Amino acid sequence: MFVRAEAGEERKCPIETVIQVVGGKWKPLILWHLLDTAKRFSELEKLIPEVTQKMLVQHLRELENDRLVTRTIYPSVPPKVEYMLSEYGKTLVPVLEAMCQWGENHNGQSPGFK
Repeated sequence: MFVRAEAGEERKCPIETVIQVVGGKWKPLILWHLLDTAKRFSELEKLIPEVTQKMLVQHLRELENDRLVTRTIYPSVPPKVEYMLSEYGKTLVPVLEAMCQWGENHNGQSPGFK
């Protein structure tokens, strides 16, 4: 899906961009769990038990490549790695909060989703 730019150039629809960057089953949950504090990989695994290690690694890498999440490696044995929202990633906080509110409202109106 494309929208016309002013000079006749084509660019992606903004909604398509959002879906591409933060869409999917796990990325919004990962971002949600990183809202308040940094988390280690094992903590994210416990918070999202349905996600496989492979998918969690893949999504964390994608979120890091999109500059939404930062990865910090601490020099220790064994190495300690933490993930947190980047400053740019924090710009998604209002979006994630709106998604949460919408989900709560939807759960209240749709008995099949409780």
